Amino acid sequence: MNNLLPPGVLPLDHGHLQKLATADLVRPDHLLGAHPVTQDGVEGVRFAVWAPNAQHVSVVGDFNGWNGFDNAMERLDFGYWGAFVPAARHGQRYKFRVTGADGRTVDKMDPYGSFFEVRPLTASIVWDQPFTWTDHTWMQERRAGYDRPISVYEVHVESWARREDGWFLNYRDLAHRLAEYVGYLGYTHVELMGVMEHPFDGSWGYQVTGYYAPTSRMGSPEDFKYLVNHLHEKGIGVYLDWVPGHFPTDEVGLAHYDGGPLFEYADPRKGFHNDWNTYIFDYGRNEVVMFLIGSALKWLQDFHIDGLRVDAVASMLYLDFSRTEWVPNIHGGRENLEAIAFLKRLNEVTHHMAPGSVTIAEESTAFSGVTTPTPHGLGFDYKWAMGWMNDTLRYFEEDPLWRKYHHHALTFFNVYRATENYVLAISHDEVVHLKKSMIMKMPGDWYAQRANYRAFLAMMWTTPGKKLLFMGQEFAQPTEWNHEGQLPWHLADVPDHRGILNLVRRLNELYVGRPDWHTGDVGSEGQVWVSGDDADNSVYAYIRRDPQGTAWSLVVANLTPVYRDLYPVGVPQAGEYRMLLSTDDGEYGGFGTQQPDLTTKEQGWNGQPYHLRLNLPPTSVLVLEPVGKTEEVPTEGQTKGQTPEPQAREEVADPELKETSPPVTPPTGDDR
Repeated sequence: MNNLLPPGVLPLDHGHLQKLATADLVRPDHLLGAHPVTQDGVEGVRFAVWAPNAQHVSVVGDFNGWNGFDNAMERLDFGYWGAFVPAARHGQRYKFRVTGADGRTVDKMDPYGSFFEVRPLTASIVWDQPFTWTDHTWMQERRAGYDRPISVYEVHVESWARREDGWFLNYRDLAHRLAEYVGYLGYTHVELMGVMEHPFDGSWGYQVTGYYAPTSRMGSPEDFKYLVNHLHEKGIGVYLDWVPGHFPTDEVGLAHYDGGPLFEYADPRKGFHNDWNTYIFDYGRNEVVMFLIGSALKWLQDFHIDGLRVDAVASMLYLDFSRTEWVPNIHGGRENLEAIAFLKRLNEVTHHMAPGSVTIAEESTAFSGVTTPTPHGLGFDYKWAMGWMNDTLRYFEEDPLWRKYHHHALTFFNVYRATENYVLAISHDEVVHLKKSMIMKMPGDWYAQRANYRAFLAMMWTTPGKKLLFMGQEFAQPTEWNHEGQLPWHLADVPDHRGILNLVRRLNELYVGRPDWHTGDVGSEGQVWVSGDDADNSVYAYIRRDPQGTAWSLVVANLTPVYRDLYPVGVPQAGEYRMLLSTDDGEYGGFGTQQPDLTTKEQGWNGQPYHLRLNLPPTSVLVLEPVGKTEEVPTEGQTKGQTPEPQAREEVADPELKETSPPVTPPTGDDR
């Protein structure tokens, strides 16, 4: 037999099937699925699928009138099935007709399908189209970037913007609008939700049926590649939500693929999520582990994705996650040892096979070593700071009158932030299910809500850790996110909302441009507390510093709606200071409170040799830096927690509102 296989397609022989069965083949999609090939001089498509318990499998599709008798598949070694169909071509629909161990015959989607019909239709599509990448420089230079700025704009691709008729944008349309908008705001990366093929819009893309395919709602795989390529050309990295923790129960998908548990654990105490009505992958099966690792590599290698945000890691790590009945591991413990081994191998393989890519764990527990390299840790690059998120949101949702009783909620992160490499994430999860949008979580009237939200954002951007903010929150969307429509873009140029957008843009500008704001994002040396104990006034002061140089800046937050004039704050360096940011500026929707002479006083304060006297606007954050050459700040700062001495109030000049930046035309839906 003379087979002509295109590049990237492996022979369907005993050796390669064995490599897959023994977990030695990290790209199983090069072996299984649908591949146009030439066999004995005849062009056609080679189909292959894993269904070890099936009684019979055939491939049906447009090429045989969906007749299950024309193209029966041959049972191969190790539970695989294969068939060559001369009549099959690129663009034709197909499914695998599987007669399972239970005697039922069901038409199944191809687990390795690279393209699918638009929901609610579910057929796989033979797809083999070239794409010319032009992002070679980006791919060669990308790296994990622990000392680089990473500011992420989280986007649900189907609902960020829509066409005028309400249908989804094509990936190519999205590419230009998203790149222009994200570039204007100064984000370094986007994180895309809802990309992998999924049957139900309301799952937001978290119940996946096509682990190797971008959703056809917005175009072809080449259209999606165009989106990634264009973002890279504009200097914007692309992360992707990836869901290896569970999959939906849809009969056409992975569920009971060959008539019984196959991709899922057989015991429902391990293999079913009652909360989500989904199945849990069997991480003890080599073929399942390779299926998932192959999916990760597909996105990182073939689609040039820069990183994967791994969803619901805690549900994978613990056998008793959200359960009353559970099965202990072989040592009697609650950890899923097979899932832990899978995650370690995932990170080892992806970092080796896709240089410069990152993995980010959405892990909500205190599991040790999430970002510690393997074999001692799980090997992720970053972990979402769920504790920081919960503590900070609870604090800001408090009435300012009571914040002094919760003062250390904002300093507690400093106790453990060096134990992992963290991403400070305000994601879609925080603005759905009656949790309210970010602006509406804030207490007080409309002005107070905006002042609180501005202070929150400034605290987030000046706290060590990479950044992530969900779409719509950059202009203070007042309503919860609704996946069925697009963002309320008309608000982006309303002055009160535009002020928040201007602030996010300025925060990104400072974060990306200043080494003291990002080089110390991980580890313990990027922040030095000056004053963390003034609970009575709800005032915080800390220094962000560059551990690799001498650059530093002072952050002072007044988190009550009380004006404090000439408030003393200790500083390590004498001389004149300048204001880098005030969330009270008129450009951001504040009053524009003026400052006194920003020259240090000789008296020490807060354990520092000098101090400044600052006018602290109500519910605001100020950021200052020394004028001229900066001196190195020691890492071991002292926190005296002194109560400022009473000072005479000086008259403050009328605020001068800064001219706002030119408006951005918000993305609107047009026809393709």
